[in-house]
Amino acid sequence: MNHKTLAIVSYITIIGWLIVYFSYKNQREKNSFVTYHLEQSLGVFVFSLIVSVISGILMSAIPTLSIFFSLIPLIPLILLVLGIINALNQVVKPVPVIGGYFEKKFTFLQ
Repeated sequence: MNHKTLAIVSYITIIGWLIVYFSYKNQREKNSFVTYHLEQSLGVFVFSLIVSVISGILMSAIPTLSIFFSLIPLIPLILLVLGIINALNQVVKPVPVIGGYFEKKFTFLQ
């Protein structure tokens, strides 16, 4: 697979991320584009886990607002789509809001 395809697939579920990670870690020459998008997509997946736990707690604590809290987990989906768009355009740009936080945080990907 080429680098653009690897970057795009890394955003498609955690299984896609694992496929890209294991196929990419065996390559001799690391591409900063793929590494960057692996970091960003893993960051979005971690953020998604945190958001779903928090929204689940809020839905059980305040059931009258559960419709609102059930929409909160859509935020990571939107961030994944924006990450895919960045990978399609071959742009090294963080996903909005949380992307800057996850830059250079996952050193095992280097």
